[in-house]
Amino acid sequence: MRLLLGLLVGWGCVSGRAAERFFDFSQLPAGKPPEGFVSALTGAGAPGDWKIVLAETPTAFQPLTGGAPRGGKQGVLAQLSTDATGERFPVLVFEQEDYGDFTFTTKFKCVEGQAEQMAGVAFRYQDAKNYYVVRASSLGNTFRFYKFVNGDRSPPIGPEIAIPRGVWQEMTIECKGNQIRCLLNGREAMPTITDNSFRFGKIGFWTKSDSISHFADAKITYVPRETLAVTLVREALAKKSSVTGVVIYAPRAANQQARVIASHDAKAVGTLGTEVERDVIAKDVMYTGEDKPRGLMLVTLPLHDRNGEVIAAVRVELKSFIGQTEKSAILRAMPVVKRMEQRIKDGKDLIE
Repeated sequence: MRLLLGLLVGWGCVSGRAAERFFDFSQLPAGKPPEGFVSALTGAGAPGDWKIVLAETPTAFQPLTGGAPRGGKQGVLAQLSTDATGERFPVLVFEQEDYGDFTFTTKFKCVEGQAEQMAGVAFRYQDAKNYYVVRASSLGNTFRFYKFVNGDRSPPIGPEIAIPRGVWQEMTIECKGNQIRCLLNGREAMPTITDNSFRFGKIGFWTKSDSISHFADAKITYVPRETLAVTLVREALAKKSSVTGVVIYAPRAANQQARVIASHDAKAVGTLGTEVERDVIAKDVMYTGEDKPRGLMLVTLPLHDRNGEVIAAVRVELKSFIGQTEKSAILRAMPVVKRMEQRIKDGKDLIE
């Protein structure tokens, strides 16, 4: 079932763990920016002027909502400011979610501009100084990828290719891990890019200088992000072993009591820890226990960051066996935590 939120954002579930979200500007009131987005600026000059405008759209567009008209004039997203500052990059960022692995597709049209005529997509956006971008230029007839890191722009990658002004076209970006594919009108426009700068981030629409650009019919198919803590629990349980349950306890902020931030039992997330977990975190000690009705040994161990500081407590639940001792249970549980520690820099990694 597909739902629409404020006639702008729709979402639904597709196969596996994937989901999809639609950005439908066709029914929004003209003259206002779309809800759920925030305007940002990389470089110098005036902020972007992002609004919904009525514009001619191809009849081939398939409306994302049942009430949207086919063809003719409909609402599209436009950047209207004509500030011609050279290193000026207006961005309109969807602020409600971060994306890691995804496929994002949007129709775009370069409309006007004396200094530049560009339309692009910012992705894995951290802030106005750190993100990737793919953009098309009608003046330069180029399709390029580059990134901003601490405000510095990398050398561009991509071909010279005709980008007719005033013509609707389609841009697609696919991200999977550190692999980035960039497509123009359904065709791969440059070799797959490998880059490790940003693992996830927000998505947004992008222009340069005095470019007046239009965007429509945008959709993102993505794998919903899970915190590293959730990933670590899932991976621990996926291994064939005697481990039947894993629970991670950590404080969300300084001086807060530890709570469950990830568990094999999703219903337990958010519940407070006990004195056992508090001691493990505060004193860097281990505890063992036994759940006889379930035939389990329980081992709670400290989880350290790369500086050796305790950032969490991990309870590992193990199938018990005849002759089981506390020492052997600890030896069975320790590899689970050691594998986790190899993935962690600091406590923030667990909840981001």
